[in-house]
Amino acid sequence: MNPVVIIPSRLAATRLPRKPLAEILGEPMIVHVWRRAVQAGIGPVVVACGDREIAETVAAAGGRTVMTRSDHASGSDRIHEALASTDPDGLHDVVVNLQGDLPAIDPEVVAAVLKPLSEPAVDIATLVSEIVEERERADPNVVKAVVSLAEGADVGRALYFSRATVPSPAAGPHFHHIGIYGFRRHALDRFVALPRGRLEALERLEQLRALEAGMRIDAALVDTVPVGVDTPDDLDRVRALLADGPF
Repeated sequence: MNPVVIIPSRLAATRLPRKPLAEILGEPMIVHVWRRAVQAGIGPVVVACGDREIAETVAAAGGRTVMTRSDHASGSDRIHEALASTDPDGLHDVVVNLQGDLPAIDPEVVAAVLKPLSEPAVDIATLVSEIVEERERADPNVVKAVVSLAEGADVGRALYFSRATVPSPAAGPHFHHIGIYGFRRHALDRFVALPRGRLEALERLEQLRALEAGMRIDAALVDTVPVGVDTPDDLDRVRALLADGPF
């Protein structure tokens, strides 16, 4: 594999305006995410920017950026445009889509998303972590992954994703889906060309589009769920976490 990490980023956010530029310990959040991706050491890192201000901020920190359309519907669409413009010769056969709101993510977690792609039949790789807090099982904001995971295995095939408690509440374990993806390049090309799926619309989960189209998603099991930043409270939590050292 010859991976590239692309971080899609735009300023528009309803719950936390101008989120990528939110200050954390003296640096914008998007710079923290870029640093974590570089530390993962799996390939070059590019920030796909929907706004010029983000590009200027990352470039000032020494990062590589590319401007994309501002009106993309999803991060997948944004990284697809960025990949085509930064690697027109197709040198990178795998692209990691890393969310730009994970400033405290462990670089080893970023690298772990490549593990399922050691199986040639896998189109898309992602990550899961076992749910240990009871409240998360019924929380619709916590996306659950149904994964066919053999005893003792740390990679399994993803069968479904839902905001509901699946498998049934009495069953277990339950897995928290972590929205980081490793796409084979041809799989990303196919994915962004697919029409929106019925299950995708019902669950409001983009990855179901791939499953509905018969694409294979495998998930690697990791120990922790990285803290995402969606609200001012999340931002305060991450500031405290990074002040203590995240890893």
